[in-house]
Amino acid sequence: MKSITIKGSQRESVGKVATKALRNAGQVPCVIYGGDKPVHFSAEELAFKNLVYTPNVYTAVIELDGQKFAAILQDIQFHPVTDKILHVDFYQLFDDKEVTMNIPVRLIGSAPGVLNGGSLRFPKRKLRVKALPGNLPDFFEADISKLRIGSKFLITELDNKGCIFLHPDTTVVAQVRMSRNASEEEEEEETEEGAEAAAEGADAATPAAE
Repeated sequence: MKSITIKGSQRESVGKVATKALRNAGQVPCVIYGGDKPVHFSAEELAFKNLVYTPNVYTAVIELDGQKFAAILQDIQFHPVTDKILHVDFYQLFDDKEVTMNIPVRLIGSAPGVLNGGSLRFPKRKLRVKALPGNLPDFFEADISKLRIGSKFLITELDNKGCIFLHPDTTVVAQVRMSRNASEEEEEEETEEGAEAAAEGADAATPAAE
């Protein structure tokens, strides 16, 4: 998985007054959990732009005064009015310790069912997995090129090598449902076919002219 580097400074004081002063200076108070003890630090709000405001998922490399910590974003708090980042929690990564993370799903291919008037549903845009950091993928690919109207793409069809899905095997990643327009068209076709069959039956019952 790709990573983003965030440079910051360790915090000596973690009280409310110090925290408020950091925010007023454009800094975001942060904590890294998962190690021997929590590591408190701060970084510029702009440093989180590519980590937070993106549909992609990344790990982070936190650089603090010469030290580096591999981590994943665990929680983030925003201001309810301004949407400014108020606080960020990270979880430290270790090569031999599994972590839980939400990984995005990308659809590839064109579903025949959609071309025939069906409606594509994509209820699972991210999937929760457990894996060693080195096995975390950037995303999962779901090939929907065989989905017809009424078909479903289940989680078991994804390549999850090195990961454990934290979802039931019956989880639907994507599906093509009958749309209202397609349903109406199908009813019209059935009506036309019925009328044609009735006409053919009537012709067969009429005696041939001598």
